[in-house]
Amino acid sequence: MNISYNWLKRYIDFNLSPEELSAVLTSVGLETGSVEEVESVKGGLRGIVIGKVLTCEEHPNSDHLHITTVDLGDGNGPVQIVCGAPNVAAGQTVVVATVGTVLYDGDKEFQIKKSKIRGVESFGMICAEDEIGVGTSHDGIIVLDSEVAPGTPASEYYGLTSDYVLEVDLTPNRADAASHFGVARDLAAWLACHAVESPLKRPDVSGFAPDCPEGGIAVEVADTAACPRYSGVTIRNIKVAESPEWLKKLLISIGQRPINNIVDITNFILFGMGQPLHCFDLNHVGGEKIVVTPCADQTPFVTLDGVERKLSSADLMICDSEKRPMCLAGVYGGLNSGVTDQTTSIFLESAYFNPTSIRKSARRHGLNTDASFRYERGTDPNATVYCLKLAALLVKELAGGEICGDIIDIYPNPVKPFPVELKYDYAARLIGKHIPNNQVNSIARSLEMEITAVTDESVSLLVPTYRVDVQRPCDVVEDILRIYGYNNIEISSELHASLSAKTETDLSNQLRELISNQLTACGFNEILNNSLTAASYYGENSELTDASHQPVSLLNPLSNDLSVMRMDMLFGGLETIEHNANRKLPDLMLYEFGNVYSIDPSVEYTQEKPVAAFTETEKLAIWLTGLVRQPNWLLPAEKSTIFHLKAVVANVLARLGLSAKDIDFVPAESPLMSQALSVVTRSGKQLGLCGTVAKRHLKHFEIKQEVLYAELDWRVMVKLAAKRSVTYTPLPRTQPVKRDLALLLDAGVTMAQVEKVVRGSEKKLLRSVTLFDVYEGANLQPGKKSYAIAITLQDDEKTLNEHQIEAVMKKITSNLSAQLGAQLR
Repeated sequence: MNISYNWLKRYIDFNLSPEELSAVLTSVGLETGSVEEVESVKGGLRGIVIGKVLTCEEHPNSDHLHITTVDLGDGNGPVQIVCGAPNVAAGQTVVVATVGTVLYDGDKEFQIKKSKIRGVESFGMICAEDEIGVGTSHDGIIVLDSEVAPGTPASEYYGLTSDYVLEVDLTPNRADAASHFGVARDLAAWLACHAVESPLKRPDVSGFAPDCPEGGIAVEVADTAACPRYSGVTIRNIKVAESPEWLKKLLISIGQRPINNIVDITNFILFGMGQPLHCFDLNHVGGEKIVVTPCADQTPFVTLDGVERKLSSADLMICDSEKRPMCLAGVYGGLNSGVTDQTTSIFLESAYFNPTSIRKSARRHGLNTDASFRYERGTDPNATVYCLKLAALLVKELAGGEICGDIIDIYPNPVKPFPVELKYDYAARLIGKHIPNNQVNSIARSLEMEITAVTDESVSLLVPTYRVDVQRPCDVVEDILRIYGYNNIEISSELHASLSAKTETDLSNQLRELISNQLTACGFNEILNNSLTAASYYGENSELTDASHQPVSLLNPLSNDLSVMRMDMLFGGLETIEHNANRKLPDLMLYEFGNVYSIDPSVEYTQEKPVAAFTETEKLAIWLTGLVRQPNWLLPAEKSTIFHLKAVVANVLARLGLSAKDIDFVPAESPLMSQALSVVTRSGKQLGLCGTVAKRHLKHFEIKQEVLYAELDWRVMVKLAAKRSVTYTPLPRTQPVKRDLALLLDAGVTMAQVEKVVRGSEKKLLRSVTLFDVYEGANLQPGKKSYAIAITLQDDEKTLNEHQIEAVMKKITSNLSAQLGAQLR
């Protein structure tokens, strides 16, 4: 939000520089990102002065140039300037850009330099209106009254003013500060706390009075829940015209484009006082009656931007007597009901709308306006009439007209200030410092909180209705602290803490750092995707959901693409892969730690167990796609495969203390994958899935290459890792023994099955089982394949003899034959 330094001074007197003001606002919670000087004319006419043309002669080498001598009033004598304007003449008072002056043409700029024009030296430029930014004419040079003294700065002659704009980054709870007057309130409180009395200058509306008792239009509010207060006034016989300079300058300074006096007044109230207003042309209000009501579902409505929108029955609309929609309440006006140059009579609206209703309508139609920004965060329900009177008085001042009838104010259930009782010792505990009771009371008063009772232990307050974020004692403490100053709270010289045993959370964070370092060292990049995702990934007929496993939907989503919590990690990674592939980066190795969410709709939500139906699980996700090795002079390119992914998963588990003998990769079915392996422990504990992403999912993201994906349950892995202890084992004194087996197997037998049989046959001496060759083809029976495996045996204490080795190998081959039908080749 932009705050004008000059505009702010309309509401409070202060002597702070723009930079000092920025520091003060930041200290009270209105963080100021930048301070920028704004000039009514770009460059501020620096270097441009008023001059007197003493002589004017024709240029000897040109039929349109003139050689002039000009008195610049600097006491250094006249300067020679070559001028091409047709209207230049001796005796004129002109505007001169001296040598070194920078002139602007839009975003372009150029500097006036000493030059030679057709062989004659020139020391400046006599200017036209458009060349210095004070007009649009280029018919000739500017000729001023002869009374203007040479040497007068052009900025002084044109009465230029400069302003400073502070960019204030509002937090969502500070809707009360979304205006110049709101910022002035905080500044006044800070000044009072620092012994500088500078009361707020609230614009006077005591002069408001109807010009005639009749002529006001009727108002009906059909939905007082969505519109708790609706105020309005009728003004006739106005003249729509250009706004005065003071108003245009204020609006331009904060980046608003002046339109006409009526629209500019509504913007002046919006950005000045924080109350959105809307203005209706009475010629387009059928039956001269305003009806505040929802319209039928799918009713067409054309907004000011010319877009036809289909209304929802939940949208609150401002309609005429025929219930023809004219404005999407609190969000956007209609195309045919706004003020134009032909408007002569208006109805000014100043209302308080339910924030939730406005927020839902704005999100539903993808609209974000200055009005909706304030309404959906909460405006002051008790400021509507005051701002309406202020606007009506400005309309009479700038556009003439007559106020017809009194103000209409429909307010069936007035909102009262929020009562809060603040205990002084509670404030001291929360702040970490005792602030004197009288100073606490003084700061509360400076924040316009009414004190209704004071005791030695507490103070009873009534918080004004514009502070929708202050309704609890802790909120009041926060308000007092930001005015008192966070920097005035000393850091204690003592630290009280209790030591505790390492928790599961500590271990999880430690292991996460360990695995992150391992994967990064192996060439992976960590990514961080949004936990919010698109509901379309989990549609009604999606195979990813079932009766007890549904996505968690947001009540007020920001968009359709961020409307549910993710149920898996896959789609965020595919979005990342798509983004990179579209930028010629197809070879990716990615990982992410994050949570996934689901809800069981069959579990009833209760206040006692509000989250019983919800499930939140922490996952480690890994993606491989493209090449794992780029081609070079020694080795060819190597494409990522399911076996690369399996090795990565196995290495992660090994780093957590789960070796190959502790886990199995079992073929499985998954709606995410066309080829999947379930990662399980030998005891049957499910750790996750890995495999090849199904092409139907890749097609949705227009990914044309294979993607390999693993999703592991991080919490289960941490619990298993916690049970593992590292023990020291001395190096064996013996040498290992290796034996190879060539096995003829059915084509459906996997290496995992072979390994399981081998490990089950010998537990004491077996060290490893590896596959080093696979053969299918000629010389083998149909439906058969050959595995060549290497088996390593070792006894750490004594050397194995041939009899022991043969006994182990015989048992292994016998079990392979009996359980898998293997034959030795």
